[in-house]
Parts: sequence; structure tokens; C-alpha cells
Amino acid sequence: MQGNAPKKATGLARRRLKRTEATPISKIVWEPGTMLNPVPVVLVSVQDADGPPNLCTVAWTGTVCSEPPMVAIALRPSRLTYDILMRTRECVVNVPTPHLIRATDYCGCVSGRDVDKFEKTGLTPAPSSKVHAPLILECPINLECVVRQILELGIHTLFIAEVLAVQVSEHLVSPSGRLAWEKEGLAAFAHGGYYALGKKLGNFGFSVKKEKPRAGKE
Repeated sequence: MQGNAPKKATGLARRRLKRTEATPISKIVWEPGTMLNPVPVVLVSVQDADGPPNLCTVAWTGTVCSEPPMVAIALRPSRLTYDILMRTRECVVNVPTPHLIRATDYCGCVSGRDVDKFEKTGLTPAPSSKVHAPLILECPINLECVVRQILELGIHTLFIAEVLAVQVSEHLVSPSGRLAWEKEGLAAFAHGGYYALGKKLGNFGFSVKKEKPRAGKE
């Protein structure tokens, strides 16, 4: 009686085996640190009821819930944006593109107590639809948010906010309704540097998607 035929290795298993046979992977233990990279880089806009708007560059940010849609931003108490956000509990999270990175960096290097960041960068404040804080017209995505929870973590305070509305630059929306990011590009922050994200590698679920059988030759 013949035994069962050995199973063929999957693509992932074959690559793992090939890598192991080539060069063993060794690791070095580092001290704990903020090594989760890359991360988004955003411009957070806020405004008091009777004061001028302000901008703050934030890299410690991300999506934390799908339903309801929620994001989190981490700020140090020394930031002017922290003070305004504690009072108003609302903001706009603006997503910059690579060509806005110089302005994005500038907004993280100076204080709104000393300069008008909108004026200095040439960015345009525009009315939001659900919150008092303005959005940045040049940023292709603007998330209008209201703070739902505040967590004191350490040197940073985490503001967890619900997204009440999203504004999208119309020129990035295709006729089918798809958001065409490739027209502007995406930016990220990693290890103190700004990066423009490169080519798309796949869609969610592509690794388990079955390939359609190819039609046979006649």
C-alpha cells in the first residue's frame, strides 16, 4: 500500500525555507522605544470660539475604531493645540500629501503662540461642516472630529475622537467613486524622517484569494 504523497510547500513556506537555508536571521535586543514605523503624519487644526485657528503636526496618530469611525492623536501638554483641544473638544485631522511636507514639518517646529501658522505656510483655512475648527483646503482628506475620551498616558495625552464628517478633494474621486490617492500620493513618518509611499503591493485579502483558472489554448 502506497503512503500519502508529501504535500507541496506553499509559496510562503518555500520562501521561508529558502531564506533559512541561505542566511540565518539573528536579532539584537534594544531598549524599549517608539519603533512602530512607518506611521501617518497629519496636521491637526483647532480653534477657540473667539481665537485664531492653529495647526499642529502629529505623527502619533491612527485609526482606532471602524464603527463608529474613530481616530486617536497623542499630544504633549506643552502644545498650544493641547490647550485648545482640552477646551473645545473638537478638531480636524488633515491628511497632507508629499508636496505639503515642508509646511507640515514647519507646523511641528514652531508654536502657534508665536506665529500664525496658516499665514506662514500659505495654507488655507476653510469652513468645516460639523465642527468649529477649520479644515486645511490644500489637504485632500479632512476628518472632522469630536473628542470622546482623553487618556493620560505619560508625557503624551491621548485624545480619542469620533469622526463626524469627512471632506475629500473632488479631483481625487474617480467617476466610479473610488478615491484615487495615486493622483496626489501618500506621506508617512519613520524614525525622524518623512517619506513618500511607493508602489501598491496588493489589496487586503490578496494572499488568500484564489486565482482564476487560465483559459486553455485551442
